[in-house]
Amino acid sequence: MSNAYEEYMKQMVLPMREELTRAGFAELTTPEAVEEFIEKTSGTTLVVVNSVCGCAAGLARPAATQAVLNSAKKPDHLVTVFAGQDKEATAKMREYFEGIEPSSPSMALIKDKKVVHFIPRHDIEGMPMETVMQNLIGAFETNC
Repeated sequence: MSNAYEEYMKQMVLPMREELTRAGFAELTTPEAVEEFIEKTSGTTLVVVNSVCGCAAGLARPAATQAVLNSAKKPDHLVTVFAGQDKEATAKMREYFEGIEPSSPSMALIKDKKVVHFIPRHDIEGMPMETVMQNLIGAFETNC
């Protein structure tokens, strides 16, 4: 991949990254950061596997941020990896999604290093934002 293309893509996805980081999600951009976070963190974590995909990702990001804002119970931690951009970090995070096929965008609620709720792309794409939010809020209510 050329340097010009890589730079173009970094600039193109910046607003997609910022949508989550402005809402309090920490970006994990390397496999080492993912491993350190997962291995040293306890409690509940919402992981958003961010993506460029317009239809599903354009729905996933606001649904995740609004679910966190509108839920009485919230995860202890909010993190994100960016599929297609931070490939190694995303691959490392997916190692912790044991038995779950890769999907982007997607969302996982992890409790003490185990996925307790997962929302794949097919449960995001084409759904009303409120449906995706309620899916997450229900998982928060049960697990947080």
